[in-house]
Amino acid sequence: MQLGMIGLGKMGSNMAVRLLQKGHKVVVYDRAADALKPSVKEGAVAAKGIEELVKKLDTPRTIWIMLPAGKITDDTVNQVAELCQAGDTIIDGGNSKYTDDIRRAGELAKKKIEYMDVGTSGGIWGLVRGYALMIGGEPKNFKRLEPLFKSLAPEGRKGNLGYPGEKDIPDGYGLMGPAGAGHFVKMVHNGIEYAMMQAYAEGFDIIKAAGKEIFKKDMDLLMISKSWRNGSVVASWLLDLSANALEADPSGEFKGIKPFVTESGEGKWTVEVALQLGIPCSCIAESVLTRFVSQGKSAYGLRFLNALRNQFGGHEIVKE
Repeated sequence: MQLGMIGLGKMGSNMAVRLLQKGHKVVVYDRAADALKPSVKEGAVAAKGIEELVKKLDTPRTIWIMLPAGKITDDTVNQVAELCQAGDTIIDGGNSKYTDDIRRAGELAKKKIEYMDVGTSGGIWGLVRGYALMIGGEPKNFKRLEPLFKSLAPEGRKGNLGYPGEKDIPDGYGLMGPAGAGHFVKMVHNGIEYAMMQAYAEGFDIIKAAGKEIFKKDMDLLMISKSWRNGSVVASWLLDLSANALEADPSGEFKGIKPFVTESGEGKWTVEVALQLGIPCSCIAESVLTRFVSQGKSAYGLRFLNALRNQFGGHEIVKE
């Protein structure tokens, strides 16, 4: 199939390359000329702008936008829509908020342009491993474009639990529901990811502290992470990546790495929806709040607590 890809960052570029390697035709555009090189090397056709990209595509066109959530994606969707015609499809594969997808789908439906949102997970490893795709849109359009999704996603594999009659694991993509559902599911996926990462971080923090305080000997964090990777109920790809990080720094000190963790939005949005629906999500909420603490967003409140403790109990004020 043929596809236009706008936005060739870490994921967009690798996605274009993976599609080319699977035999699809890809026309690419990015404002940064150097970003075009990896996909052009694999056979992509480069466009000098969005208008040229649209012109180079056969109808019905499929244009995948892989840009940061917010105004830049909105502006690009609108620009592409002005150049498209009835029957064309615009896909947003970034991390847009699901409410933006519902709005865009409604606006584009008036022009009879199809809109799909694709929550994409796989990061920098997706070129080799494939991307888990959580897709929102119309079933008929999903079926038409399924060869693209199938090529991007990991292939199905054998189950790894080892019990008789275990079912195989299917390809890593699927239609989650109408427009907005793909990014909604990806939003919750990222909220779960926050909580899992937080659990690993807290667990290794406890083990490291116990080595110093209880056993009077540093624990081998790398060995521990490796022993958990096979057969353990806490085994996961995130644990594999944890082992990779410890392989690079077996001491587990991570000196030079600032205790600052960014929050890109999906975790916070997940908590907001949970509150709206009245669904408890204490693990996810706590992991999001911890990221805010790491960013210094609680600095004043902590100073306030320090001062208040001194007022009622005469506790010493800890100075910076």
